[in-house]
Amino acid sequence: MKQTTLLQRLGPHLLFVLALFILASIYFLPAWQGKVINMPDTQQSWASAREIREVKEQTGQAPLWTNALFSGMPAYMVSFPNPTAFVGMAIWGFKALFPAPVMLLFAQMLGMYILLVVLGAGGWLGVLGAVTFAFGTYNMVSIEAGHVSKVYALAYGPGILAGVIQALRGRYVGGMVLTALFLCLEFGSNHLQITYYLFLILGIYVVFRAVELLREGKLRQLALGLAALLVAGAIGAGSWSTRLLTVNQYSKETIRGRSELTATTTSQGQDKDAGKPASDGLTEDYAFAYSYGKLETFTLLVPGFLGGGSGGGLSTSSDLYQAMTSKGVDPSAARQFVEQGAPVYWGDQPIVGGPAYAGAIMLFLFVLGMLISQNRLKWFVLGVTILLIMIAWGKNFMLLNGFLFDYFPYFNKFRAMTMTLAIVQLFIGIGAVLGLQEIARRNLTFAELKQPFLISLAATGGLALLFALLGGTLFDFRAPNDAQLFTQIFGDAGVGNEMLRALVSDRQSLLRGDSFRSFIFIMLAAGLLWLYLNKRLKPALFYPLLVGLVIIDLIMVDKRWVNNSDFVSKSVVQNQYEPSLADQQILQDTSSSYRVLDNTTNFMSSNNASFFHKSIGGYNPARLRRYDELMTYGFPKNPAGVLNMLNARYIIRPDQNGPAVQHNAEALGNAWFVKVVRLVDNADQEMAAVQTLNPKDTVVVDRRFADQVKGLNFPLETAGNTIRLTAYHPERLTYTSQASTDQVAVFSEVYYRGDSDWNAYIDGQKVPHFRANYVLRAMRVPAGKHQIEFKFEPPIIAVGNTIDLVANSLLLGLMLLGLVWAWRSKGNPEEDNLSGPETQAAAGSTPAPAKPKTRGAAKS
Repeated sequence: MKQTTLLQRLGPHLLFVLALFILASIYFLPAWQGKVINMPDTQQSWASAREIREVKEQTGQAPLWTNALFSGMPAYMVSFPNPTAFVGMAIWGFKALFPAPVMLLFAQMLGMYILLVVLGAGGWLGVLGAVTFAFGTYNMVSIEAGHVSKVYALAYGPGILAGVIQALRGRYVGGMVLTALFLCLEFGSNHLQITYYLFLILGIYVVFRAVELLREGKLRQLALGLAALLVAGAIGAGSWSTRLLTVNQYSKETIRGRSELTATTTSQGQDKDAGKPASDGLTEDYAFAYSYGKLETFTLLVPGFLGGGSGGGLSTSSDLYQAMTSKGVDPSAARQFVEQGAPVYWGDQPIVGGPAYAGAIMLFLFVLGMLISQNRLKWFVLGVTILLIMIAWGKNFMLLNGFLFDYFPYFNKFRAMTMTLAIVQLFIGIGAVLGLQEIARRNLTFAELKQPFLISLAATGGLALLFALLGGTLFDFRAPNDAQLFTQIFGDAGVGNEMLRALVSDRQSLLRGDSFRSFIFIMLAAGLLWLYLNKRLKPALFYPLLVGLVIIDLIMVDKRWVNNSDFVSKSVVQNQYEPSLADQQILQDTSSSYRVLDNTTNFMSSNNASFFHKSIGGYNPARLRRYDELMTYGFPKNPAGVLNMLNARYIIRPDQNGPAVQHNAEALGNAWFVKVVRLVDNADQEMAAVQTLNPKDTVVVDRRFADQVKGLNFPLETAGNTIRLTAYHPERLTYTSQASTDQVAVFSEVYYRGDSDWNAYIDGQKVPHFRANYVLRAMRVPAGKHQIEFKFEPPIIAVGNTIDLVANSLLLGLMLLGLVWAWRSKGNPEEDNLSGPETQAAAGSTPAPAKPKTRGAAKS
């Protein structure tokens, strides 16, 4: 058999990869013109990291703590570059040379192409699968929303799966390199929910493949493959160990950890029954708030099945626009509403950016692939696809998801499980390619394929046609809050009902139109396949035409949600956070460190104030549980007390002339002495006390810290004693105290892992401190004049950095070893799976006749 060099084997694939990059560049062409997508979540993250950036510019080093949001939290949960993870950081630096949207799209296509090459389906089939994965509407909507970490986490998943497949096939070096490298990138993307789902899938595959190898008697191959994956996993995960260790440690303190409250209820992590111990994770209501409806699953086939997205999507030809203008609504206002605000989505979810459209053509090919493929891998693909869809159903399929939530490790740490649909796109692409591989491998004719062909056509095209013809009579097209919305807008129930009827008509039109659209694309693809099977269309023409048809199908839908109009100049984004007059007024106060409450919005879900000030609110899914509980229970019942103890000196409130400033003269400052320490037995009593507390004179302390105030006689004499902040750095605070007797000082700083990560020092000597008022720090201060310091010194950072350096060095060495091994190998096409017979056919050449196989001999 003819042997080939590495360059000869990679050459054709590099051309197809270049084509994928060009495709991503064309879709996001404005990005090459210097424009950017105004991504909401990205902007929120950027705003919250301003203090971190400024400190790094001033000192050359990013701080480990920030006070920009939630009165303080670890900065490494907001933005923390890790130079010791040098492999991942180098790759991220390379990506930064190109426009962000282009690299997001290209990374997804590249990862999928690599996986399909490993499966023996490079060339046009690799392009087909890559386009399917990347241009699935769910992924494109995620890019538009700014879910950058999620998209990159999805992009690297196929590469990990490719490595695992290679290792368990007996290609240990290649499997190790792929697995370790893509695991490094996966953990570097920093989206643990997607990583969790990917690991769930990988676990299923390992079990699936292990059973196969055991049945075949290949115990040695299984053992060596698993050993290779363990080494690769350790190196890949270890390359970002600082991030993983800190996230694991911090998560226990967040809304995803266990609460100490038992008598109250929160919306983000507390069980409903009073007195019932809290679960270690989110509540079902919060976790399953975004659940895909079973009926909504049809959006995989018909994008407008449930209307589309929550905001807009109609035109001036819509019935709603005509109805609004007929009632005297200004045409420009009506147009803006139907295009950007009309609630065309009528599903169960609170809000959606767009549907999870997988491509009508690809669903047709997926069904066909599941029917005709003799590759045992199809059972894994089919099983995982069904499982991921059922997980996305969330609360609508509690038979499975309720069990997983209660008993499966870490499942209850995540919400918005609908994001599994983005991974469904991956397996739809694989399933479709498996079918086309089978056709090429066995050189099938239409006569041999007639029955599965017609079944697939009926299951997809027939269903789409049914919805097009009868869909308007099968559903009511109404969402729960429709009538209330239009009644509020027009102030008249009769007019509101008229608007609702017009909206329902538009929803019906969207279903009919998109159903016909899906039917037409399926018929076009079926026609191409029929010509190919009947030898009337050569492979060299069939595959490009099929890929082009799929690209047109997906891009036409994607452009409804992500198009050139989403791009703006960089200056628009950079000037998004212009200080209001209220902000400017507050910023004139440079006397000391203080906090701000922004009441012009939901302050616990916005980083607007965090960009300019130290905010008591913010937006971050990893906020501390105790702080969240304080704002849920303590703040509504004792707003003045909570604001005062958090040193909220200014409140920004809405005003008819714009945001206005209210000065809070009762804010207690950075630190103060109290007269009375009130000991309580548990978190419930502590929260109850905070709800009526006057923090100026009294501090509430859990009895577990009683030894630190032992021997003090209350009430203490505080007159004439002083304590003040003299130097501020996010991770290092310096105070000066002057007292005639021993005192108890309370600090308006968040307590986090006291005497471990946050350490207190008096005159350079480390001393203990304790938690007070549910979330703050307090300590016993001796009489006399002293310098008090709080330093954020998490030991886990040093441990993680050391592991990072070792693991990244090993990863670099492994990559070099893999490169040398691949360069020296004298592989042949069938052995290395870089271009087997299926790839030859997909590239346009005629495949060699397939050798007859005995029943059940197909490999996975």
